[in-house]
Amino acid sequence: MAKKKKTKPMLSPSVQLGMIALLIPIAITVCVFAFFAWKELQTLTIFEKLAKQKELEEIQQNFDMNIPEQYIPIYVAAEEKYGVPWTLLAAHHRIETRFSTMKSLVSSAGAEGPMQFMPCTFVGWQHPSCSGLGKGDIAKAELMNLEAIKKYGGYGIDANGDGIADPYDIEDAIFSAANYLSKNGAADGHIEQAVFKYNHSDEYVKKVLHYFNLYNDYHDELKEAVLYKEE
Repeated sequence: MAKKKKTKPMLSPSVQLGMIALLIPIAITVCVFAFFAWKELQTLTIFEKLAKQKELEEIQQNFDMNIPEQYIPIYVAAEEKYGVPWTLLAAHHRIETRFSTMKSLVSSAGAEGPMQFMPCTFVGWQHPSCSGLGKGDIAKAELMNLEAIKKYGGYGIDANGDGIADPYDIEDAIFSAANYLSKNGAADGHIEQAVFKYNHSDEYVKKVLHYFNLYNDYHDELKEAVLYKEE
């Protein structure tokens, strides 16, 4: 049986060592470049947005119900226009309809929409049918009519610019609530007074203020996290 011939290495050991010595600094350079490239990538928008999302999720863990992210920009826009803390609007929304998650957005007393406006408060108490608790006898078209609201001194607001003030539209409802709270002192710091005007109940005031104070602890962080994600 013929013996197998030993194959000689293509490169001598000294050449191999030389190549290894040459490749080591190249590998180090590549690793250093990759490290700094990764650090640079971490400053890009996608990573910052992921960080904001994580921050938002951590904050929401402090609440019994998450504040829906899609509503926060609306609260903030209403705050900017009427000077009412957005966290107060969120607190009212939480108490009134659990952030619009209730099966019906009409109360037994006749309050309507996400922020539970009595029709007479929305269209104005000067309406000839308004008395008592404020349910009135107001047709839907009149309730949402901007001229009627102006005529009867109501608080309804057309926030989305569609030509009507709809108590069931989330933007109109939140802006209308901000309008009401602002005109009753919230914009001037009289928060408790404004909340009591919204619903003449000490228990109601206590509940709203509980959530307002809770959310207010994270006022800026929540606002920044949500608005940054939208950019």
